[in-house]
Amino acid sequence: MEWIDAAAASERLGVKPATLYAYVSRGVVQRRHSEDGRRSLFSAEEIERLARRGRPRAQPPELVIESAVTSLGVDRPHYRGADALALAGTAPFETVAEWLWTGDPAIWHRPARPRRPKQERPAGLGRSEEQALSAGLGRSEEQALSDGLGRSAGAGGPEGPPGPAIGRDGWRFEPGDGLRAAVAAQRGLPGDLLPLDRLQVIVTVLGASDSLRYQLDPASVTATARRLIAGMVDAMPPLGGDDPQGGTIAERLWTRLSPHPATPGLLDALRAALVLLADHELAASTLAARVAASAKADPYAVVLTGLGVLSGPLHGGASYAAERLLAEITHPGEAPRVIGERLRRGERIPGFGHSVYKSGDARATLLLDLLNKAAMPSGGPAGERIAALDAVLAEMRRRRLPHPNVDLALATLVTVSGMTRGAGEAIFAVARAAGWLAHAMEEYRRGSLLRLRASYTGPPPR
Repeated sequence: MEWIDAAAASERLGVKPATLYAYVSRGVVQRRHSEDGRRSLFSAEEIERLARRGRPRAQPPELVIESAVTSLGVDRPHYRGADALALAGTAPFETVAEWLWTGDPAIWHRPARPRRPKQERPAGLGRSEEQALSAGLGRSEEQALSDGLGRSAGAGGPEGPPGPAIGRDGWRFEPGDGLRAAVAAQRGLPGDLLPLDRLQVIVTVLGASDSLRYQLDPASVTATARRLIAGMVDAMPPLGGDDPQGGTIAERLWTRLSPHPATPGLLDALRAALVLLADHELAASTLAARVAASAKADPYAVVLTGLGVLSGPLHGGASYAAERLLAEITHPGEAPRVIGERLRRGERIPGFGHSVYKSGDARATLLLDLLNKAAMPSGGPAGERIAALDAVLAEMRRRRLPHPNVDLALATLVTVSGMTRGAGEAIFAVARAAGWLAHAMEEYRRGSLLRLRASYTGPPPR
């Protein structure tokens, strides 16, 4: 059988690549991935039959949005061509956010932060970080990324791509009155409110206090994005320990979600989780955020729109469901009973299966590997939670049920780290705000309203 790539298939059908992939999602044509996982291949015979038959018209129209932000591979996303798993190996979340917003290779050349202690490269990456980062990029971008990686891998150990200054400069909310107002707005809220619910209050107040929010040119939105994400984190109440206002987003977020000091391994897992969750193409919350941005809603309104959708149990709320599953299993021997009872009640097992990654979610594999390395040497409660997780994974394999997804890995991070209830949703929200704003910038540039049409099924008009 002859296989052709997406460009050849689109040309033969006389459609844009986005329309071709819409045919795939509707089951009109089938595709398979190339061996390296970076290209879609189509049966030349099937494409020829479709071209002779004409474009499919039996199904209602489907919204197709062209975007240069993220593509989805066999088991992982790629951010503007860069493998998200490779970025999660060492890159700061702030640098990855800048890459999503600008696509500017120069961000990898900026002065690096002081080096972290040398650490092993995470398992599960099939290629070198340099190859993974440069895959799918143009020659100039590839060279820029390669140069950045080369300079950062000196005698002190692999640091990953150098990033921008990510302390107080640029990544804090100003003016300070707005941050204080967001803190004050939470005083009347219930003490046990989930962090995601707090974030919706925080973003509302921050937006109301930011007089620059209506400036929608790329440079202004990028600056607003830094302020917004920093404000989301800094306005949440600290749970204990020092408050590293000048630290990274991961360091500051840790103090808002966990009362315990962060170990280097667990803090690195939180950083990696932020990178892995920064974007995922047109997920439900991202589509909603793009619709808001297409109407020229300001960046705070865009993020509020995303937060509303993210809170649903079929999206960001899935990590909270996985947290509750893990909480039911106090020791490994309970895993078969807990899973069996849920299946008997007709419930799905949260944290398993993915609508895109049918053969496994590599984001989950990487994050769980980091958590295993961080938790097992210390033993204690963290080691016990990893043992319970292993029992759940073994039981799911025994029953031949779906692979774990990133929601389970996020829930594991929460339980192993002793974070507050619902912390996984907050991590997801802070991370995905970067992606929502990257997509918003595309809509601001596009300049036209996204308008879907309904397929009417009601009574005929009278």
